[in-house]
Amino acid sequence: MRSLLWLLLAVGVVANVFVTTFSGYSGVTQALASAGTGAVFIGSGIGLWLTRPRSEGGA
Repeated sequence: MRSLLWLLLAVGVVANVFVTTFSGYSGVTQALASAGTGAVFIGSGIGLWLTRPRSEGGA
């Protein structure tokens, strides 16, 4: 599960760089593509945070 979330995180970053730099999109198309890749990035980051190993000692 965590490996899939790490993969999605990396794909989200690479896709966002592609959309903003190389895709040639403009206007609404670029905004929607950037929002989609950002949602993948944020969603996988939240998933990784929720599945992180927790220490038993408590800080």
